Amino acid sequence: MTCWYEGPLTAFDTETTGVDVEHDRIVSAAVVVQDRTDARPRVTRWLVSPGVPVPDGATAIHGLTDDHLRCNGRWPAPVMEEIARKIADETATGRPLVVMNAPFDLTLLDRELRRHRNASLGHYLETRPLCVLDPRVLDKHLDRYRKGRRTLADLCELYGVELSGAHDAAADAQASLEVVRALGRRFAARLDDLTPGELHARQAVWHAAQARGLQAWFARSGSQEAVDPAWPLRPELPAAA
Repeated sequence: MTCWYEGPLTAFDTETTGVDVEHDRIVSAAVVVQDRTDARPRVTRWLVSPGVPVPDGATAIHGLTDDHLRCNGRWPAPVMEEIARKIADETATGRPLVVMNAPFDLTLLDRELRRHRNASLGHYLETRPLCVLDPRVLDKHLDRYRKGRRTLADLCELYGVELSGAHDAAADAQASLEVVRALGRRFAARLDDLTPGELHARQAVWHAAQARGLQAWFARSGSQEAVDPAWPLRPELPAAA
């Protein structure tokens, strides 16, 4: 029987105006679908004119300028609808969804949907809940004592995955998918008996523990930075009084 990490997977990634999921915007996104390890991936891309200026720091990372997005991007409302429906359609087939650092990309998509469609991501997933595989959470749990950073580029180097065109949404989604496959093979003895659904539930627990550990490290370092334990989607903030 084919192991889940050798079978059908979908991956999702975004490029954005910044790192604040409550206020920043999506400027590009991609969904990559692969039926098996030797199958050619099917890629869907979106380019968005976000309606707000793109900071120079963000442009320096992904290369997308205000002028380029105004000329080539689409209005956010229909794009967010298309992305949400694409993810929902893939999820309905039973494919796990690979998202590197899922609470960032999925929460940002949820906020964009609320902003432009007056609907949550959950609204599009009513018939089948998400089953997410987050290479960052998986790697931190399965190889918890390894030193060093755990960015997508770091994981690609560690697991022997080619990352060409980093910070392009399609390239990053494809690399994340390949990292999950490589990670599954490396830790097959610990993962073969778990279904993607069981892994989804365990990742929520693992991420919360990882967040508590990072929060304690920040406290020891004198930092007041807060770490959200929610995974794979952060709850909506309460409305200001």
